[in-house]
Order: sequence, then C-alpha cells, then structure tokens
Amino acid sequence: MKQEVPVAPWYRQPWFWFLTVAPLSAITFSMFMLVVASNMDDTMVTDDYSKEGRGINLEIARDQTAKDMGLSADMVFEDRSILLNVKTQQGPADFPYLVLNLFHPTLSQKDRTIQFRSDGNGHYTGTMLQDIDGRWYYDLRGPDNQWRLKGEAWLPAKGNLHMGPEGSAKG
Repeated sequence: MKQEVPVAPWYRQPWFWFLTVAPLSAITFSMFMLVVASNMDDTMVTDDYSKEGRGINLEIARDQTAKDMGLSADMVFEDRSILLNVKTQQGPADFPYLVLNLFHPTLSQKDRTIQFRSDGNGHYTGTMLQDIDGRWYYDLRGPDNQWRLKGEAWLPAKGNLHMGPEGSAKG
C-alpha cells in the first residue's frame, strides 16, 4: 500500500532557497552599486589629458621660479586667523597679497582658498571662514601667479609650519 506524503509549498522547499540566494544577492548588489554610481560625482577623472600635461609643465616652471627666488614661508595658526611670514633671497617678500589654496586629499567640495593681505615687511594675515582639520595639500601663490610653494601638511599645525620650494612642510 502506498501512502502519499503531502508536498510542502514552494516557499518551504530548502533547495529552492539554496539555489535562489546567489542570483538574488547578485541582483540586489548590482542594483545597489548602480544607485551608488549614479549618485556619486567623478571629481578625480579628467577627459583632456593634453591640457593637463601643459598645465603640469606650467606648475613645474612655477616651482622652479620659487626655488630660484629663494622663497620660504612660515605659517602660524591662531584660531581662524593665519599669520604668514614670507622671505626671499633678497630679504622679506613684498607682494600686495598672496593666495593659499588648500586641497582636501579626497573630497573636492572641501577645498578652500584663503587670500592674505600684506602687513608690510614680509608679514601677511588671512582668515579662514571654517575650521580645518586633518591632512591637506597646500599651494601658496603670488599675485602674478609666477611662482608657488606647495606641499602637504596636517592642519591646523601646532606651532610654526615652514614651507619651502622643495614641497615639504615642517611644523
């Protein structure tokens, strides 16, 4: 005599779930990645490489000009005020103003530009609108954009931050 065993519905079958988990997780993950990719900006990708190459050559020339002039700067942070002392081979720098660009290593929307006004005798003052904290790339330029001092530093620096044409910051 045969006895019929009732068959469980499809959603209670273990083999169904075992075979379905991998494709469902792949579909879910791909949908998630599609949403992330469509909502993020590609800020670090450029599409004009020849223009970038010409720009790099200009930047190298600016670095060399700073080295030839013997430029160096010392920066001191006091809350949101920044004091800058700039020297050349001939003595204290005499520029009407200076521009400091701060670049965040990963997020371009956090980049900042600070303009310094001359207080005379190579001393400059500037004010930040927001606090900064962490690792930053800096780029200090003159009013005619013919030279630059660049480097990397942890800001705000404790004490004096020295900037030289070699691109290193010592604080």
